[in-house]
Amino acid sequence: MPPAIPSLVHPSRVRILHPGGSHIHGPVVYWMLRDQRLADNWALLHAAELAAASTPAAPLAIAFTLFPRPFLLGAHLRQLGFLLRGLRRLAADAHARGLPFFLLEGGPAELPSLVRRLGASALVADFSPLRPVREALDAVVQELLRDAANMAVHQVDAHNVVPVWTASGKLEYSAKTFRSKVNKVINEYLVEYPEVPQWAPWCMEQPKSVDWDALINSIFSEAENVPEINWCEPGESSAMEVLLGSKDGFLTKRIKNYDTGRNDPTKPHALSCLSPYLHFGHISAQRCALEAKKRRHLSPKSVDTFLEELIIRRELADNFCYYQPQYDSLAGAWEWARKTLTDHTGDKREHIYTREQLENAKTSDPVCISIFLVLY
Repeated sequence: MPPAIPSLVHPSRVRILHPGGSHIHGPVVYWMLRDQRLADNWALLHAAELAAASTPAAPLAIAFTLFPRPFLLGAHLRQLGFLLRGLRRLAADAHARGLPFFLLEGGPAELPSLVRRLGASALVADFSPLRPVREALDAVVQELLRDAANMAVHQVDAHNVVPVWTASGKLEYSAKTFRSKVNKVINEYLVEYPEVPQWAPWCMEQPKSVDWDALINSIFSEAENVPEINWCEPGESSAMEVLLGSKDGFLTKRIKNYDTGRNDPTKPHALSCLSPYLHFGHISAQRCALEAKKRRHLSPKSVDTFLEELIIRRELADNFCYYQPQYDSLAGAWEWARKTLTDHTGDKREHIYTREQLENAKTSDPVCISIFLVLY
């Protein structure tokens, strides 16, 4: 029978895609996808616990796959730069902790070959509800199990405070229905992270050296030229500085303005500025929530509003993508929304702009023009 699942991670966070053999006898590979961090990462913690629970302890490695170009659903230079520079820092941090970091530039199709070469006995993947990632995971699992029936394959939702498949078993109609379900179980999941157990030293194939500058330049040459920004540095340490920094941290200096100012475009200082870090997994939403709760007495309304946006609204989006197969088309919209569009198709418009006019901010609305100029 397969080995018992370790208990540091809540069992419902873990989906057993394939149980594997009776014990872990080779390395454990963590396939990092959406949660690009070493700290506060349930998927990495689960992989480390599997490795540590083996007798003797097994080694642990991280693999990250760049999806074939064009990848990341049409990401532009700005997003790609943030991703790649963040990975560069993460790889260095992993090396400092004795964790080999394998970057597979050819995409998920290269992962089964790496897993076989390493003689891995377990693969742990983090979770994304998006179709390309789910299809890639399915393909990798099928390829591995063709000749490695003893391979254990687990998936861990390290992105949501409440795992998406636990929060609800269906597509939720609104934040109201979703909120009630999450609030019933939130205290079971919104807990402090345990210490990461120690895995065995890595004495196997070493990752190939990555020329990060060449890789970044190569990918930039193919990306849409939406320039990078210089006020938002990628990486875990930068994310924690934005959250808790003594100079301008969101929870330490700016949280009091969040409740009333977050939707006012003239008050950018009221925003958390955490979105890129949450999106690329440089910081855990659970860490943000835990730290916010510690400071609720300082600004109750703003903290409550932040937790609503961070947990309920953000995780409702995962619910939609997970349970709605057509999440990326109008066919996936609720019937009332599609009916509204149909009912107003023939309405007269005061202005009708071409795509070129919109792209060049050639409209009659000064606010719209200002927004376009700021964005571009």
